[in-house]
Amino acid sequence: MKVVQFTRMGVYLIGALWVIAAGAVAGGLAYYLRRRSEREGRAENNESAGQVFTIVGGLHAVLVAFVLIGLFDSVGSARDTANQEANSLVAMTWAADSLPAAQRSQIDSLADSYASQVIDQEWPKMAAGQPVDDTAWSTLAQLKTVIANSPATVGWETDRKTEAANQLWMVYQDRQARIDQASGGVGAVIWFALAIGSLLSLALPMMFGGPKAHAHVVIIAALAGTLALLVFAIFQLQNPFAGGSAVGPDAFRTALERLG
Repeated sequence: MKVVQFTRMGVYLIGALWVIAAGAVAGGLAYYLRRRSEREGRAENNESAGQVFTIVGGLHAVLVAFVLIGLFDSVGSARDTANQEANSLVAMTWAADSLPAAQRSQIDSLADSYASQVIDQEWPKMAAGQPVDDTAWSTLAQLKTVIANSPATVGWETDRKTEAANQLWMVYQDRQARIDQASGGVGAVIWFALAIGSLLSLALPMMFGGPKAHAHVVIIAALAGTLALLVFAIFQLQNPFAGGSAVGPDAFRTALERLG
């Protein structure tokens, strides 16, 4: 699912509108149904609906909790992966300092190009939920060729060349993990379960009745607002590179400063 990226203040505003709109619609519907319902049999109806609501609401709460915890972990993992990828890129160039000047210059230039490509080309696409092209992959392939073909005449140079190759391999691995994280998100089946669970969790309390209609309306509006807030949080967190908790390319900007 494509994720729209907002500023932090925009996220708060949109989230508040979700809560207010859901509460207003649900509260109005609850008031209308309360006015149209019969007074007789409310106590018996409350008992039956309450038992079903306990089961449905409990299962829905478990689902929401698992989804939110998983998404929070994904955001943290995406941030760690980006930091590791940028650090490995810098470590690769430092390990290559012992190589001949011609190869060292090529490695520095290609490392700069790779970091710039990640920042300027890949990050906007990941934030928009679009696939990433192979431009930066090609840059890594060139780095691999340059390091592999660099002459190393003494043991210390050979060790540093091996270290540069190992750090480049770490960049490869972290890059693939980052791209996989950007293409993840919440699946259609989970969204379907969240939507149906939210509707059922809201519909069952509307069947309740009590002596005070206004209290009933407030309870339904509060429940609807809470459910809308949780769904909005899931929507914002499903892509770790977009939304209110988006992971930015700060690690690669820092890497560019170190490479420079």
